[in-house]
This record gives sequence, structure tokens and C-alpha cells, in this order.
Amino acid sequence: MFDVLRTIVWCFIRRLIFGPATEDELLILRHQVIALQRQLDRPLKLSAWDRLFFTTIYKVNPRALLSMLIVKPDTVVRWHRAGFRLFWRIKCRRGVGRLKVPTEIRRLIREMSRANPLWGAPRIHGELLKLGINISQSTVAKYTVKRRGPPSQSWKTFLRNHADGIATIDMFVVPTLGFKVLYGLVILEHSRRRIVHVNATYHPTAEWISRQIVEAFPWDEAPDFLLRDRDASYGTIYRERVVAMGIRDRPVAPRSPWQNGYVERVIGSIRRDLLDHVVILNERHLRKSLHKYADYYNGCRTHLGLDKDTPFGRIVQTVGRIIATPKLGGLHHAYVRM
Repeated sequence: MFDVLRTIVWCFIRRLIFGPATEDELLILRHQVIALQRQLDRPLKLSAWDRLFFTTIYKVNPRALLSMLIVKPDTVVRWHRAGFRLFWRIKCRRGVGRLKVPTEIRRLIREMSRANPLWGAPRIHGELLKLGINISQSTVAKYTVKRRGPPSQSWKTFLRNHADGIATIDMFVVPTLGFKVLYGLVILEHSRRRIVHVNATYHPTAEWISRQIVEAFPWDEAPDFLLRDRDASYGTIYRERVVAMGIRDRPVAPRSPWQNGYVERVIGSIRRDLLDHVVILNERHLRKSLHKYADYYNGCRTHLGLDKDTPFGRIVQTVGRIIATPKLGGLHHAYVRM
């Protein structure tokens, strides 16, 4: 190391005194010979100080590259550029420049942009200011989600905005103790997944179904749309009664129960929570069991689609002793604080 430093200092002194470019070339040749003699019995490998020497000579006199024998001129140039990048990388670590936006704020901007497709950077910037986050509007625009087409709401938002005016109706089959077939009926409101009406019969005629619609919806509370399947029981009398109540009848496509998914899910819950564990005796027994389940479903059973709330809504209780109340004969329990 000291030999290299002494050679570099001697090079500068000779250049200041004599000034010819040939002296640099002689020093390069001399140092190359020393390096070859030092590594005669093993492959040539230059140390960091050797690279420093060659790059320093290149900095002083670029024409000295013509005298390079053991390394190529492009190699010396690459070493110099690597040193230049290292120099500025170390210098930039001092914290000079604009501060980085924290990861939490960047994630919040993206989430707000995705959740509100109709908002632009000015609106998101205003919301951030109200939350105590003071960054520039140009920074907000940098991290917002870029869309190819015009902003549009999602199907989930669209359906949620129309859920208050949609109800659905469906029937399901229940075997009795005497191997007879009973038909259960469920009418569901989409906005809060509330079971509006349940009933049972041996013979589901169009007149009977239309009477259930009248019992479920008073004239001033009828929904705008009523979804149903294409069962033959929904006959002419049913359609006329629905039209008279100002309800638009909307049958789903053939063999497409997924288009009426909310009520299909409720029927599945009725089977799993009640009917799979009870032997139905007769029509009266099924009707009574369905009414009990509707009370339990609307008032006690939490729903994933309602953020773990019930269709009627349950207040959060934090004070009092927890008491378990049996529901559906002890199949389920409701927990309250007293």
C-alpha cells in the first residue's frame, strides 16, 4: 500500500517539475512489472490499491491508457465510473433532498383511491388534510391508482344502492314424519338480509303464494322488485296480485339459482341450523319451527354480510353478567349481559 502511495506522490512531483507525458507512461510500465513479479506463480489479480493507482493516472493523463499492458483501457474506465458512482452514493446518504413519504401514508392513498373511484387527487388531498396528514397534492397524485378508462363504481356498490328496493321469494321441500312432502316458503329483504315472512303448506298454489305476499308487505312497504325462480306455482293469480301492489316481478334465468343467491343462502342456513336436526311432524310443526327460526335469525344470529351484526341490529354490551338464553329448543343460544 505504501509503495503505491509513494509512486503516486512521486508521479505528481515529477510531473510538476518536468511535465512530460512520457514520465507517466514509464511509471505505469514500471508498476505493471512490479505487479507481475509479485504474482508470478498465480493468476494475475490486481488489488484495490492497484486499481486506485491506474485510475489516478487516468485522471491525471487520459493518454496514459495507451501504455496499459496487463489491463485493458476499458477496464480502467469502468473502475473510474464505479468509483464515481460509489462517491455519489456515499454523498447522497447524508439525507439531502426531499423526504420520503411513509409507507403507511402511501398505502392509505392507494386504498382511498380504490375505494372511491369517483375521487381525484384534490379530493383525496383534502381528506388527508382533515386527517392531519400534510403532504402536497402532487405527491397524492403520484400514488393514486391509475385507471385506463373513466372511473366507475363496482357491482357491489351498485347492488348495495339498490338493495332497499329488492326482495326475494323461494320455496323448499321438507319431508315429514309420515313421509309426506311439505313446502316451506321464505321471503327475504335484501337490504338487511331480514326474513320478512315464512310459512308452510302441502299445496303451494298461486293463490296461496299471492296471499303470503300480501301478509309480508303492507301496501306502503312493498318493494320495487321481487326476485323468484321459474316454478310453475307462480301462476297468473300471483302475477296479477304482484302487479296490483306495484311490485315488478323478476324471475331469474332457468337453472340459475346463483342469481337468487341471498335467499338460497338463507334456505341453506335453515337446513343446517334447524331442519337437519329436527323431524318435522306436520304442517303446523314446520310453520311454528320456521317462525322461531326467523325470530332467532333476525334478532340473534350474526351475519358475515352485515359485518357480524344481525338483521335487526344488536347493541354492543360491555357491562353486566353474561347470560345464555336457549333458542330453538337448545340447538342455539343467545348471549346477553344482565
